[in-house]
Amino acid sequence: MDTQNPSVPAHAQSGVAGNRHPNRHPHSGGLTHDNTRHTSHFTVIGNHLAQHRELSLVAMGLALHIQSLPTGTRVDIKTLAARFPEGATWIAAALRELEAHGYLRRPRERIPGGRIVTRTISCNQPGSSRTPAPGPRRPAAHKPPTRRKPLPAVPQPIAPSPTLLQTATDLLAGLRRHDPRLLISACDTAHLAPGVAAWLERDVSPTAVRHALTDDLPPEGLHRPAALLAHRLTAHLPPPPPFRAPAASPPEAVRHPLQTCDGCDRAFRAPTPGRCRDCRTDLTEAT
Repeated sequence: MDTQNPSVPAHAQSGVAGNRHPNRHPHSGGLTHDNTRHTSHFTVIGNHLAQHRELSLVAMGLALHIQSLPTGTRVDIKTLAARFPEGATWIAAALRELEAHGYLRRPRERIPGGRIVTRTISCNQPGSSRTPAPGPRRPAAHKPPTRRKPLPAVPQPIAPSPTLLQTATDLLAGLRRHDPRLLISACDTAHLAPGVAAWLERDVSPTAVRHALTDDLPPEGLHRPAALLAHRLTAHLPPPPPFRAPAASPPEAVRHPLQTCDGCDRAFRAPTPGRCRDCRTDLTEAT
């Protein structure tokens, strides 16, 4: 980038006659400038870059070179490495330094045809551009998963046997055959199964339970079918069957004491002494 700027004052004139700085000793050592004012082919570099306290010399020199180039010049790592002896590793590190401090921006853009290219934008005074230099990309914040509202509680059976719960689970799994909207997850099925078991325990047939859960469903879409089923299992729970007294057990047989038969001296059980059954039979036949 060749810029003619004759208005830029020179830091010092060459061939200065006389002692114009009486406070400076000519033999005090240190730096002196022998400057000639540029009137063409020069680049203005700010002291914020030339005296930067955090940039390396390679980065400052590379920034100086880039700012002196005309628009459209390639400044990718391969091109710069072919131009300078520092090599690709040093040049890549210097470019990262300049990008971190705002002297370069390297946005990626999609060009016609779908190919993605990297543009390099040189900024001779970071902070003055309307477009802020992009900072390092931060990973997107992890959004916690939305926790669903728990299902309403359902009735619980008095005696939740494995067979009863399995019947209830099978009934719930088959509801989708009657209405595809009643397809529920395994977790929701496990929550609802005790409620169905409570109905079955009250002498309600599986067919009646299924009708109670599937009849008169709203015509619009079901936002959460498991919540509707839980509501119906609780709100329409039938009363328990009437109490049935257990049948009376037959009277326990009376155990008579042992007696000695008067006819044959054998032992037999009878409430009073006498003859055994065989002796009474023989006596009856003899008479």
